[in-house]
Amino acid sequence: MATRRHKIFNLSIILIPWLSLLFIGKSNMRRYSFSGIFIVIFEIINHLYGHKRNWWKFYDKRKAFIKDELPFSVGPYMPISMWLLKFSFGNFKKFVLLNAISDGLFAFIIIDVLKKLKIVGLNRLSHFQFFIYLHYKAYLLYGVQYLFEKIKRYY
Repeated sequence: MATRRHKIFNLSIILIPWLSLLFIGKSNMRRYSFSGIFIVIFEIINHLYGHKRNWWKFYDKRKAFIKDELPFSVGPYMPISMWLLKFSFGNFKKFVLLNAISDGLFAFIIIDVLKKLKIVGLNRLSHFQFFIYLHYKAYLLYGVQYLFEKIKRYY
């Protein structure tokens, strides 16, 4: 059973990022949604693998992918990916830098805050390994968007 704090946290990490997409613009929403959906599906697969390997520990008694890892995939991943593409697509160095900053903030600072709040903490990964786990997907995201743009131009 999820604690009240965990339920409120899950609801907020889903709603707040998705509400931010109201300000991204209709054309940007259409332009980057394919890559966003792709990266969410890829992230869910990664979370399933990490869940199986016990890379992190959720503090609620009963472990369940749906209440633990899934809100992280469905919530912030797609909106943040779309915002990062909006602000930096076409400038690969800027994209990598923005991703490294956001992934670094999460891996080195926010994960410790979440541990103090007794929501989630790292179990079998160091902070640096967790950063790599987060950051490598940025290259995949950019590549998918790049290919999508090329295909769209071709047709």
